[in-house]
Amino acid sequence: MSRSRTCDMCGATLTVRPHGGRPARYCSGACRQRALRRRAASGATPAVATAGGNTLPSALDSFVGRQSELSALHTLFRSSRLLTLTGAGGVGKTRLALEFAKGLRRRFARVDLVELASLQDGAPTAQSVAAALGVGERAGRTGVDVLVRAIGDTSRVLILDNCEHLAEPCARLAASLLGRCPRLRILATSREALRVPGETVFRLGELSLPPAHAGDDATALMRSDAVRLFVDRAARNSPGFALHPGNGHLVAEICRRLDGLALAVELAARHVRALALSDILAGLDDQFRQLDLLTGGSRTGPARHSGFAAAVDWSHRLLDPAEQAVFRRLSVLVGGFDATAAQAVCSGDGIGRRQVFRILCALEAKSLVVRLPGETAPTRFRQLSAIRAFALDRLRASGELHATLSRALAWLTELAEGGRGEVFADQAGSPLAVERDTLVSVLACSAGHGDAVPARLTLELARVHYQQEQPSAARALLGGLLGGAAGRALGGQVPALAARVACQQADLDEALCVGEQAVRSERMRGDAAGLANALDARAAARLCRGEFAEAVADLRECLEAVASSGSPQDIAWCTHHLAWALLQSGGEVEADELMTRCLPVLRRQAPWPRLAAALHTAGAIRLVLGRLRSAETFFSEVLRIAPGASFHALYPVEGLALVAAESGDMQRALRLYEASVQARRHLDTEPEAPWRRRMEQAAARARTRLSAAAREAAVAGARGLRGERLVAYALGAGSDEDRSRRDAHATDGRLRLTARESTVAGLVAEGLTNRQIADRLGLSVHTVATHLDRIRDKLGLRSRTQIALWAAARTEAAG
Repeated sequence: MSRSRTCDMCGATLTVRPHGGRPARYCSGACRQRALRRRAASGATPAVATAGGNTLPSALDSFVGRQSELSALHTLFRSSRLLTLTGAGGVGKTRLALEFAKGLRRRFARVDLVELASLQDGAPTAQSVAAALGVGERAGRTGVDVLVRAIGDTSRVLILDNCEHLAEPCARLAASLLGRCPRLRILATSREALRVPGETVFRLGELSLPPAHAGDDATALMRSDAVRLFVDRAARNSPGFALHPGNGHLVAEICRRLDGLALAVELAARHVRALALSDILAGLDDQFRQLDLLTGGSRTGPARHSGFAAAVDWSHRLLDPAEQAVFRRLSVLVGGFDATAAQAVCSGDGIGRRQVFRILCALEAKSLVVRLPGETAPTRFRQLSAIRAFALDRLRASGELHATLSRALAWLTELAEGGRGEVFADQAGSPLAVERDTLVSVLACSAGHGDAVPARLTLELARVHYQQEQPSAARALLGGLLGGAAGRALGGQVPALAARVACQQADLDEALCVGEQAVRSERMRGDAAGLANALDARAAARLCRGEFAEAVADLRECLEAVASSGSPQDIAWCTHHLAWALLQSGGEVEADELMTRCLPVLRRQAPWPRLAAALHTAGAIRLVLGRLRSAETFFSEVLRIAPGASFHALYPVEGLALVAAESGDMQRALRLYEASVQARRHLDTEPEAPWRRRMEQAAARARTRLSAAAREAAVAGARGLRGERLVAYALGAGSDEDRSRRDAHATDGRLRLTARESTVAGLVAEGLTNRQIADRLGLSVHTVATHLDRIRDKLGLRSRTQIALWAAARTEAAG
């Protein structure tokens, strides 16, 4: 059996017999020489580096991580003929594509790589690709026709690397080839999608980062792809370098500062021989030095990878002037931004607000900004740290830095003014909480330019620090306001917040002093809402000092003041505070009546943190009254609305521990107590003194009544309780009705879930993240998410907590 083909030069028929070896391309040595002379004379030596056939370039360094991404690419490539790998410059698209291609050589007759980086825009793309593949032109056939003729119906993969600067011609070429070569598949790498019908786009994210709680645990840190890459490259540049307890936290923080961008991590690791890790980290924290540090790439690699600035500049040069202006102005929005923020800060000087949104979408498509994960509205974006450093450098060079900072200040001030209607603003969610990092940066830069930093924004930043339990940072800002004219113009707001901050720091004398200053200031102003806030702050100081009767008196006056001008929610919130103070002073019966009045309003109108605090107070009151089932119901309700990883979830866990102790279940009480102590140590947060004393007394009572073996079992069991698993365990001893419902779910679910889905549900109950589950089971993160979606659909559940509860009930039923 033989098959025919024609000479690439003269078209004469060639007969190729099936004896193996490389098929002939020319009918004679003369044709081969003519083809060589023609290519040389026409300058057809391509402007692209190539590796044709099945000989892909061999990597000179190790490939680290990306196992889930490789798995996802294999899955997608089975059903897609055009797969485009997109992502920011330096994220590792080309390296991943080459690693992926190594596994394709067994499935396809040919795998060809065409590197397009050095090809200029306007060059004939099809002819250049043909030349890169060694396909010569023939009479009557040029460009796409030549490629189609050469590829035919061969099972073949074409890798087009770095298409972003030739997106349109590459799109046309891919569409033509796929339409005429039925067994061809194309893998493209680009910083934006080609937008061809049938294209599958795989957005390559940054390398995985270590969790914040990993500390110096080398095992936990080395689960991060970014850390493993840094350690591998550092060891190659400085033999003997290794991760150990003394440097793990520094390596992890360097990787976090670089957002896990592969190129940036590699460039930083090259400096390990010359610089201490602490010096590398300090350089990355300095926005003026960061780009200088991220240099020194391979001399033999692409020029765009010689330093991170070169990698970003490759994309920057492809933008039109308006896109470049928005790109550089976005750099002042350090903590991320939504479309409204981008429009406020980037419009002006010839760029309209409506134009900004279109440009923002274009920058996201070109991987120069990234969308933050999550489905919450409004959608938020950010520039990765190293890309932002490049953009900020361009902003300084353009002379627009001062004008852009001024627009950012005006936008932040407008946001702050939106919260003016809050009576108890210190305890409400600040409208600037999500913009904290931007607020810090803009205020610092403005002060550096000699601008007067607005006192209102300084107060708002201190408020955000207080709400995020960072009292030292808050106090430093408030100290400058308390003694200045700008701070005095804000009335009692500054000393009231200072009183709450001093309470957080257990500086009780200072708390009462500034609390009294706040009340005096607001009495002089005659503002009812301001006086209510000041009285509430002084009451908080008195509660911390154990002056319960005085605190009750302050809060009764506060309730009168807020009733004259406040909203129903403000009145309900103040009523709740009075109930808490009455509980401390022995007035639990009146406190219970007050909570019965205010809870319905808070349930309807209050944000969940306020509702969670009020429900906790109601549970604590019912606990003192001996109504244990009712107290358990309130504490359980808090657990169902508070995120399991937040300190808000610890109060109800402790409340349920007290319920267990009062009910005689000492082992459960001690286990919940130890788990909460462990969680508070991890979050670095302390409960209020009266509540802490009560918890410690209950735990001491439990230890006294339990045997040594039971105590050890309770403490050992607490070590594995954290996050979702702790919530599931705490809720696991609810009412008889709850237990019956869970048992029914467990029985029904066992019949409907597959073995793999049941395993995934069990790992959710252990508190594992999707990535950790994927690593444990050898799956991709996408597959784990699919399993969870199916579990939710089958069981009618909505959250991970509910899945964890289902799994815990199933384990309990099986036991």
